[in-house]
Amino acid sequence: MEHCAAIPSAPAGPAPAWDQLIRADHVHGSLYTDPAVYQEELNKIWFRTWVYVGHESEVSNVNDFVMKSIGPEPIIMTRDKSGAIHLLHNRCPHKGNRVCTTEQGSARSFTCPYHGWTFANDGAIKGIPFPSGYEGVDRSELGLGKVARVANYRGFVFGSMAAEGPSLEEHLGGARYALDALCDTSPEGEVQITAGFLKHKVKANWKIVMENETDGYHPSFVHASIFEVADSKIGDLYSAESTAVSRDYGNGHTENDLRPEFRKRDVPLSWFGTTPEKLPDYVARMNAAYGEEKARKIMIDGTPHIMVFPNLFIAEIQMFVIQPVAVNETVQHVTALQFKGAPDLNRRMRQQTMGSVGPAGFLLADDASMYERTQQGVQMKNPEWNYIGRGRHRERRDEDGFLIGDNTDEVPTRGIWRHYKAVMEAA
Repeated sequence: MEHCAAIPSAPAGPAPAWDQLIRADHVHGSLYTDPAVYQEELNKIWFRTWVYVGHESEVSNVNDFVMKSIGPEPIIMTRDKSGAIHLLHNRCPHKGNRVCTTEQGSARSFTCPYHGWTFANDGAIKGIPFPSGYEGVDRSELGLGKVARVANYRGFVFGSMAAEGPSLEEHLGGARYALDALCDTSPEGEVQITAGFLKHKVKANWKIVMENETDGYHPSFVHASIFEVADSKIGDLYSAESTAVSRDYGNGHTENDLRPEFRKRDVPLSWFGTTPEKLPDYVARMNAAYGEEKARKIMIDGTPHIMVFPNLFIAEIQMFVIQPVAVNETVQHVTALQFKGAPDLNRRMRQQTMGSVGPAGFLLADDASMYERTQQGVQMKNPEWNYIGRGRHRERRDEDGFLIGDNTDEVPTRGIWRHYKAVMEAA
C-alpha cells in the first residue's frame, strides 16, 4: 500500500466547526470535498488513532518486508532477525529520500539511493559513507522513524503514530468478535494474507467508500444485475424482509450481521454459497479441530461483514484496506482471505474474489461507479446536506448493548459519523 500522493500542508485558519457540519441524521457535503477537512482528518484520525497496517503473514519469515501505508504516508513493515515486527517510515533522515522502492521482499537492511546511508530492518542506522564528516554526531538519532505504537491482534497488525492513547483492544472494543470469528473459520485458527493485493483507485473521498462498506440499503439496487445473472441469494440478505441486522459497535466500527439469515437456513457453508459435500476436506478438518457441534455452528455463521474504523473492511471472502491519498481520491487494496489449513476453501475464495472484485469483476465496478457519482454530487450546493436518518425510529439495543437496526437501516452510517465527530472535536 504505497504512498500515492503528497501529504498536503496544514491549512490556514481555524478548524471546521464540527457541530455545524454533523447532525444526528444529516452530514454536510463539504465534509467530503473540503481540503481543510481532509487535513484535519489526517492529523486527528490517520496520524493519531489506531490504523490497520498489515498482517503478520505478509512478513512470515525473518528479514521479510512489505510496503504498506498509514493514510497517504508510506510505511515499511518488516520482520527483524529476532522475529519482531516493525513499522518504519519510508524517509531517510538525511535528505528525506525514499529508502525503499520495492513493494516486498527480503532484506537485512535498506540503503538510501541518494547518499548511501544504510539502515537495519529494525530502523537503526548501520552505515554512513565517508564517516569522517560526521565525527561527534550521535548516530543513534539518525535511524529511520518508527511508528510510535505497534500492536497485533490475532495476526492483524495496527499502528498508531500517537505515543499515548487507548490500547488496541480498547479501540477495537466489540469489533474484536469479528476478527475472532474470522480466525475461527480456519481449522488452525489463523488467517493468512498470501493471495496478493489488487489496487482500485477511485475519484472519491475515503469516507464515501467507508460508509458504503456496511450500507445494507444499496445492494438490492447497485448490485441487482449481478445478483440476477449469477442467480445469487445474496440480495435476499439485504431485502426489506431480511432478518439480518445492521450494528454500531462504537468507536466507528460497524457491521452488517448476516448470521440471523444463515441460522434460519441452518445449512453449514450456506454463507459461502455451497454445501459440506463440496468441501469435504475442509469440513473434516473443522470437525477435528473444534468438534462437530462447534464446527457446525462456525460453518453456519460464516465470516463477518464488518468495517473496522477507519480502514479495514472484512467482506466475507475478501479483505479491503482503504487508503486516502487526497480529499477526492482513494485507493482500495483488496485481497482474497485465506485460512490456514483449508486449501480447498482457499482455492474457491481466490476464484470468487477474482470474479467479484478482480479486474473484470462486477461488484466493485458497481460500487466504484457509485463512489464517483456521489463525489460529483456532494460538490453541488443544493441540497447541501446528505440525509442519513433511515431507520432511526426503530434503532434498538441487542443483548450486548450495541445499537442495531434492520439490515437496510443507516445505523452504521450514523455510528461512523458520531465517532468521527467525537474524534475530530477532541483536543
